[in-house]
Amino acid sequence: MTGPGLQDQGIRPLVLVIMGVSGCGKTTLAEGLHNLLGWPYQEGDLLHPRANVEKMAAGIPLTDADRLPWLQECHKWLLDRIASGQGGILTCSALKRSYRDLLRADGTADVVFVYLQIPEDVLADRLQRRRGHYMPSSLLPSQLSTLEPPTADEHPVVVHLEETPADLIAETIGLLRQRFPEHTHERG
Repeated sequence: MTGPGLQDQGIRPLVLVIMGVSGCGKTTLAEGLHNLLGWPYQEGDLLHPRANVEKMAAGIPLTDADRLPWLQECHKWLLDRIASGQGGILTCSALKRSYRDLLRADGTADVVFVYLQIPEDVLADRLQRRRGHYMPSSLLPSQLSTLEPPTADEHPVVVHLEETPADLIAETIGLLRQRFPEHTHERG
């Protein structure tokens, strides 16, 4: 069974984690992919325990112990999506290799990390302008110091800054088609 839009884009379902620091465009990309591909989408921030949200809103960086229950909820969501066979898109900062290893544990080895690699000055500007999000721009340095970019052995799809959200989405779809030809089929 496929969702709306799958035939049009020529990509069979994958389970994606859109990752990167706050302000890099995870939600914009995930929503765009969801709209085009029809795969279920989960905003990872909504899986945070209330205590984590309150801590971040107060400008206090999370510890690994704080992040563990959140990562476990993200992992459960990924397991459900893999079991469904219908693909899925999760936004999750996944800043450290150990976090990504947890997300890929127990049957989720096929999860694909899509890493949004955005220059620090662009991130800072985006966070300064962002409204209605609990993550203050003051936490960007903490996120950047925690970030361990995915390495080649993790097989990430790395997307660099694009001019518009539409460019970002198109670039990502192109990279997915290129990287996973076995998940691509001809239109028509």
